[in-house]
Amino acid sequence: MSHDHDDFAVEPLPGLPAIPPQGETILWQGRPERGAVGRHVFHLRMIAVYFAILAAWRVVTVIADGAPLADAAITVAILAVLAVAATGLFALIARAIARTTVYTITTKRVVMRIGVALPVTLNLPFSRIDGAALVRHGDDSGSIALTLAPGERIAYAVLWPHVRPWQMRQPSPMLRCIPDAEKVAGILAQAYAAAQPARVARSGAVEQAGASRPSLSPAAG
Repeated sequence: MSHDHDDFAVEPLPGLPAIPPQGETILWQGRPERGAVGRHVFHLRMIAVYFAILAAWRVVTVIADGAPLADAAITVAILAVLAVAATGLFALIARAIARTTVYTITTKRVVMRIGVALPVTLNLPFSRIDGAALVRHGDDSGSIALTLAPGERIAYAVLWPHVRPWQMRQPSPMLRCIPDAEKVAGILAQAYAAAQPARVARSGAVEQAGASRPSLSPAAG
């Protein structure tokens, strides 16, 4: 597995460190959807709800204590400013992640160009991928987690946020918050089956499976 990175190199094709060799075809390229990154990576809705609950609790306690409502108004105003600052900051980071990320699926590999401040390109040949699972987000977007073959490992910190959450011991690279995720999962499944027919025949890696056992066809996560 190669980790190619050159801050000063000009990409011959977006998201790729070099033009694919003869016999390799690009099947799909895409980026995370900015709004989906905000919702599912940084949980912006939960942050807003959290500050709303704090504000409501402050109003209730002020009324219960018989204190002036002006005290509650000041606290609510402060919380509102903090909520806007927090959600605004994470929204900007989500935008930067979406803008700088390019995922590519070819007939032989998955390529992830990731990183906002320090871009890095990860080449993941199908021979080093054991399976994948589609995680649906309840809208058009979804994420595809890749299970690496035994002995293959990429540090969680290098992958974040393009990694399956909380799997620290064996991080799974993840195509996060992509539009038309089920369609992309189908493209990946077909490409993998064509490139690794013997492995697919042995493991059934392209069969339907739940999140507990990743597969290369769409599966609920």
